[in-house]
Amino acid sequence: MPLPTGDIAWPPPYLAPALDSMHAWDSWWSGDTDRLEQLYGGSTGGGPDPKRMQYAGGVVGRIARWWWGTPTAPGERRTKMHVPIAGDLCGGSADLLFSEPPKLVVDHTPTQDRLDVLADDGMLATLQTAAEVGAALGGVYLRPVYDRDVADRPWLVAEHADRAVPEFTWGRLSAVTFWRVVGEDDGQVWRHLERHEPGVILHGLYQGTREKLGRPVPLEDSPATEGYAGIVNDDGGIETGFDLLDVSYIPNQASRKWRCRPRLADLGRSDLDGIEPLMDALDETYSSWMRDIRLGKGRILVPNAYLQSQGPGRGASWNPDQEAFAGLEMLARGDSGTQLTVAQFAIRVNEHRDTAEDLVNQILRSAGYSGQTFGLGGDIAVTATETVAKERRSMTTRGRKILRWRPALSHAIEALLAVDCQVFGGGVAPQRPGIEFEDSVQEDPLSLANTADVLRRAQAASTDTLVRMAHPEWDEKQVQAEVALIQGESGTAVPDPMQVGDLP
Repeated sequence: MPLPTGDIAWPPPYLAPALDSMHAWDSWWSGDTDRLEQLYGGSTGGGPDPKRMQYAGGVVGRIARWWWGTPTAPGERRTKMHVPIAGDLCGGSADLLFSEPPKLVVDHTPTQDRLDVLADDGMLATLQTAAEVGAALGGVYLRPVYDRDVADRPWLVAEHADRAVPEFTWGRLSAVTFWRVVGEDDGQVWRHLERHEPGVILHGLYQGTREKLGRPVPLEDSPATEGYAGIVNDDGGIETGFDLLDVSYIPNQASRKWRCRPRLADLGRSDLDGIEPLMDALDETYSSWMRDIRLGKGRILVPNAYLQSQGPGRGASWNPDQEAFAGLEMLARGDSGTQLTVAQFAIRVNEHRDTAEDLVNQILRSAGYSGQTFGLGGDIAVTATETVAKERRSMTTRGRKILRWRPALSHAIEALLAVDCQVFGGGVAPQRPGIEFEDSVQEDPLSLANTADVLRRAQAASTDTLVRMAHPEWDEKQVQAEVALIQGESGTAVPDPMQVGDLP
């Protein structure tokens, strides 16, 4: 299917519900308070009247009635606080998946050696970034790229879901079009569209407006795309040398909002989906707490006669540290007592803290995580088994995500090897690797040693089993070498008496 040719709306209108949701999740994830106010109608910076929006009906009224939609009164400074729990959730999700690099295994030795080189080239950092982006936006794309001027090998990059138009067939990605704005001038917008299909990548440059894609123009018209002009064929395509689609899509979790929309049902769901009202309430709670602190500052109310003039047009002030006052023109009454009034409001610490803790716990539960994963409940040292028990909900969520990450990452690695073979040669055989995700919770070495010692004294495990237990990350050669060393040092490596050699 070629790139679009007519002047059509862009992005396609059917993507609008998904892009609106991604924009909201992205605003929470970014932690930008200005974006949150603009999103929910609480900004007063030249937009619609916030009060009018709050009394409106429909979607506009519902959005503006959020706490972040409450406008700041003219002349007052904004005192709203934001708790960046959305960023913590998405970052924690990435840490659960890729705190340790996954094992990539193929059954061809030269390919395995080359894969080890490719995997060391920042791949773990890319996967961590992709996992965090996917947790925030509901999904992420992985694809291989190369540039001979940058490196002598290809690498994986993460493409964000809010800059792609995907096409799914029976729940699997069959084609995708990425786009980016490469120029804007006087209302005109230049977009670069990059469509990926099995075996080919199509490139196109379009001149349009913010709402319309516009007409196709030569790739040479933009510095961002002129490099493709000399390598594309007559149809604007580049052969990849890979028979399958070179892009993988990893949905974060099963979609709830768009399950009845065929084109959107496979996009996935953000970890922030459904907890936006709770995060809004958490920000309101902390802002109220900080308001109590501001109002709780001790204040002294004094008569106007106590104030000292600063001159015409400069107002008056009172210095509470001044030791002597002279020339106070006032009448003192015998029954009036002091005319200095101290105002000191209470700070409701316990009420706010309990409310905030309950909201945080509810947010974590709704997102599918345990509080222990994010440091709630103290930092008491426990064994790995106890940690997994306390983080069971987080481990379950991690397991669900691995089910989606494993096949997609395996496909992305196969495409990476195919590009490496096509462009750089090297004798590799592109094949889909086996992927093993490492445990995010490592057992304490002392606990492992104690367990191995008990099993050895009970004669319930062999040396080979004990070595594998103590070093689960080792391969077969490392295990056998360690077993031989242990047996040699302990004197248990003796010849088998049943094996009779040649007699003299």
